[in-house]
Amino acid sequence: MEQYDARAVIGLDLHRRRSVLVAMTAAGERLGMCRIDNDPQVLAETALGWGEAPQVVLEATYGWYWAADVLADAGCEVFLTHPLGIKGFAYRRVKNDERDAADLADLLRMGRLPQAWIAPPPVRELRELVRHRAKMVALRSGLKAGVHAVLAKHGIAVPMADLFGPSGRRLLEQLTLPEVYAAHIASLRRLITMFDTEIDGFGARITARLAGDDGYRAIQRLDGVGPVLAAVFVAEIGDVHRFRGAPQLCSWAGLTPKHRESDTKVRRGHITKQGSPLVRWAATEAVQRVSRGPLAHTRARVGERRGKGIGTVAAARKLLTLVYYGLRDGHIRVLAPAQPAG
Repeated sequence: MEQYDARAVIGLDLHRRRSVLVAMTAAGERLGMCRIDNDPQVLAETALGWGEAPQVVLEATYGWYWAADVLADAGCEVFLTHPLGIKGFAYRRVKNDERDAADLADLLRMGRLPQAWIAPPPVRELRELVRHRAKMVALRSGLKAGVHAVLAKHGIAVPMADLFGPSGRRLLEQLTLPEVYAAHIASLRRLITMFDTEIDGFGARITARLAGDDGYRAIQRLDGVGPVLAAVFVAEIGDVHRFRGAPQLCSWAGLTPKHRESDTKVRRGHITKQGSPLVRWAATEAVQRVSRGPLAHTRARVGERRGKGIGTVAAARKLLTLVYYGLRDGHIRVLAPAQPAG
């Protein structure tokens, strides 16, 4: 006779203010449903009300950190699933919170749950720093674009590559514009200065946290990878040992082609772009900085045959393969100096 786990299986449909829990046995017998306000103590007590050390599954949606930590501290076995892995829920004729929670529990108890990795708190903290810095850089880029837009309205050409370098600043200070436009540019420049300070501060925090990380130092030996991009790889990838190999990391990052197969028909398309957008950005940004070496050769060779964009993606995938070995081993053997023949 097949033996079932005696612990309850709970599906948690988490929302910003309220959540729904549906509990069932491992055999699928419904134990109950509860709708609660999002309070840590109430969540823990509700989950433990269906027995000791229940298995609880929730989606990696907005604000899931607190719920996963509360449940784990209470002694629950917590599972996380990515929303893309259960998108079939949207095709049901009836969709509500109770059905969503029940389906999560069903997938877990039947062993069909598409699991996502629950990053430990130190990794989440590093990601918070890296992602916030990246967001501030994007906002600063928008402010700089605003300065260019004001100049364009007046037909003012920008002869230098960097409008915000020393020569660019001199140009801006010597401009004579109507008062409204001058005030607009002055405001944007003040905001850019504020963002510069914040970005530098968070960069220093990130560098201090990664000072003793062997993988962080190793991947900076790769062409095009500096401290900022290396920090993105370390933070977003987390524990690299959760991947069986470099191909799995590239697939997780969304740098592998789509594959659709049915009977004798096989269709392959562009890369999936499913995974961390920051990792894909960091990989493609790095290879575009490279002008020589194997990565540049791959980019040029594939680009001539398939197009510049595909060439860049191919080189990015090759770079991410090397990143995998650098994070896993603390060094990259292909970059080691050749040993003299003995």
